[in-house]
Amino acid sequence: MDATNEITFKREVPIFRIFSIEKAREFYVDYLGFKIDWEHRFEPGLPVYMQISLGNLQIHLSENHGDACPGSCLFVELTGIERFHAALQLKAYAFMRPGLEDAEWGARYFEVIDPFGNKIRFNEYKR
Repeated sequence: MDATNEITFKREVPIFRIFSIEKAREFYVDYLGFKIDWEHRFEPGLPVYMQISLGNLQIHLSENHGDACPGSCLFVELTGIERFHAALQLKAYAFMRPGLEDAEWGARYFEVIDPFGNKIRFNEYKR
């Protein structure tokens, strides 16, 4: 019997390790346009664990050392990549000016790297 027939996966939420809530807000909120859904700390002064979202894309950001390792990569499939890319170019973020590229696998994409080495690859397939 295949146990996966009895399991329903509801959603996936990647966790990125961060080292500065201020730098994370500058990158994810001010530059990329995410909103902060919630923040959690076990008590004041302890590391933050938070959820951010952009449309239906959700990411967890954590200052806790055991939650994730820096340098991860998230592959995001979307529509409207040219509009999204153009909006980011208008923001003139000092640390990131990604180029929109055509990939051999039949897609347009661009990558951004957060201040902690985590990468998001935004991808729209040409159909």
